[in-house]
Amino acid sequence: MNTVLFDLDGTLTDPKIGITTCIQYALNQLNYESPQTDQLLWCIGPPLTVSFAKLLQTTDKVLIDRAITFYRDRFATVGLFENALYPQIPETLKAIRAKGYQTFIATSKPHVFAKRIIEHFELTSLFDGIYGSELDGTRSDKAELIRHILLTENLIPAKTMMVGDRSHDTIGAKKNLIFAIGVTYGYGTEEELRMHGADLIAISPLEIAKYVCSYKS
Repeated sequence: MNTVLFDLDGTLTDPKIGITTCIQYALNQLNYESPQTDQLLWCIGPPLTVSFAKLLQTTDKVLIDRAITFYRDRFATVGLFENALYPQIPETLKAIRAKGYQTFIATSKPHVFAKRIIEHFELTSLFDGIYGSELDGTRSDKAELIRHILLTENLIPAKTMMVGDRSHDTIGAKKNLIFAIGVTYGYGTEEELRMHGADLIAISPLEIAKYVCSYKS
């Protein structure tokens, strides 16, 4: 193993307040009743198109796109920073890189926002690249995104790991034939992660480092 791909939301940072508040704002702007914060936790991880289609109970692309526009109006200025690093994340990343691993961000969030978040938490030097979706939704599917990273960086699937907290991460990993570590301190359950192919389960960031480093002599 020589490369680790990291999900962002629910794996490196806790974006609960920013994401849920921006969803509530978008729904209110469209005159839809918005659920309470704790009823929106399932929206952390999936692409916004998927979340708003369910919330609005529609397949109308125009309506979904309007919701995403309102969401991003707030997220780009305020919601982006209503976020917090999980404990021990810098130490975990440093330990993994000290073993000689390449590390990349692989998030369904638009890369323009992911880059700003990584810079905000002063983690830029701990990653070889930051990959996310485009604002038009291109590569918001995690399997498509991982495939793009593998091709762009000329990575070997058998030497690559994916670390994430939701089924989208493990499904994306398995579709690309890479090892998957699921984390349970984020927004997915152990049952969800194992059901969709997680090879290992980590209950803390430092446990990720323990697992990853055990694969490097």
